[in-house]
Amino acid sequence: MAKGHVLVLPMPCQGHVIPLMELSHGLADDGFEVTFVNTEVDHALVVAALPAGGAAELRDRGIHLAFIPDGLTDDEDRKDLNKLIDAYSRHMPGHLERLIREMEAAGRPKARWLVGDVNMGWSFVVARKLGIRVASFWPASAACLAIMLKIPKLIEDGVLNEKGWPERQETLQLAPGMPPLHTSLLSWNNAGAPEGQHIIFDLVCRNNRLNDLAEMTVCNSFHEAEAGVFKLFPDILPIGPLFADREFRRPVGHFLPEDTRCLEWLDAQPDGSVVYVAFGSMAIFDPRQFQELAEGLELTGRPFLWVVRPDFTPGLSKPWLDGFRRRVAAGRGMIVSWCSQQRVLAHAAVACFVSHCGWNSTLEGVRNGVPFLCWPYFCDQFLDRSYVTAVWRTGLTVSPSEDGVVTREEVRSKVEQVVGDAEIRERARLLRDTARACISEGGSSNKNFKKFIDLLSE
Repeated sequence: MAKGHVLVLPMPCQGHVIPLMELSHGLADDGFEVTFVNTEVDHALVVAALPAGGAAELRDRGIHLAFIPDGLTDDEDRKDLNKLIDAYSRHMPGHLERLIREMEAAGRPKARWLVGDVNMGWSFVVARKLGIRVASFWPASAACLAIMLKIPKLIEDGVLNEKGWPERQETLQLAPGMPPLHTSLLSWNNAGAPEGQHIIFDLVCRNNRLNDLAEMTVCNSFHEAEAGVFKLFPDILPIGPLFADREFRRPVGHFLPEDTRCLEWLDAQPDGSVVYVAFGSMAIFDPRQFQELAEGLELTGRPFLWVVRPDFTPGLSKPWLDGFRRRVAAGRGMIVSWCSQQRVLAHAAVACFVSHCGWNSTLEGVRNGVPFLCWPYFCDQFLDRSYVTAVWRTGLTVSPSEDGVVTREEVRSKVEQVVGDAEIRERARLLRDTARACISEGGSSNKNFKKFIDLLSE
């Protein structure tokens, strides 16, 4: 008999689905029945990427996959966050209410709790209307949430105007130990076309208010990683770093099928030799930048594993890419369209992680003690870079040239600096040990997770 039925609702982006699916596995391990609600498009991607029998395996564990429309047509660009947020905020509330009523009519147990992404604050209103209690989950760094919660104070202090744009060019640091961030790099101002910024800023302000409907807010972080934030906001409980299982074999909602051949390739490489390169699910490179990165990786003379999504570089010359693939196929490098990143980062062959610094990637690197070369793309990734380079000091950052391009020589040079820095490696190892202690029995994240379970069990 399940402890109770919990609805789990992520924002419809890969970086939000994965940690909430990891959390869902934790809830299922504790005896809860989970209904994981994706958008129709994301649900189709997740199901298509599952290994054979994956959906049945999830059901057997008590995790049911459900979906609702996001309000966009099939041909609209879901990487356009302004468009996606505008559509789902208007269309999804009614669809979620309908889904909940249909599940009850079909004989499913009444959901007692919604565990919702803070970015989907509208769902908290729907849940409360239907008598469902709410807990919220923050998938990015707690520092990112803290800055958002401080928007009224930043406006009052004249740092921001009423529309969320900076009034002053300066570096912010909300509290000691928190990452410094320049006002030009605030997440809501760097998430898409400037003309749509008001959509994201309005969403942030609205969600700040709606989060008051949640009885508890948990996040995918750990106390020692962001001690300054948790001192400032003690009601935000870190329960991470989250992961679904120690072998990384449980499905966590990837949108693309994983290429497992890279694990065999890694097995053939010496320990601490491979440069792992991945930019998450949203970053787009233009052809020139792609070629500079590719040739920079060649210049290092090191083996590299590079995740290149099918949509990573529109307009790239196919003959050039084919030639590059042939050159590296001799053993120096491997290119895959997607992989099990956690399994890769846990591999002894990996020397460093060239990363966009999405929070999931950042924590996965931290939990495995891997040094970083930071290459942020948008949103909160600049803040995460600041943690890596200025607070934890477990990596370096690339520096673009005057025309905004990171050159092949910059790639080569910075990779060598990161891989060759024994102090960075040692700090990364110590942070890894701290992260693992937090999620072990009696650790701070482990205790917070038990508090969360106790609340959902009421």
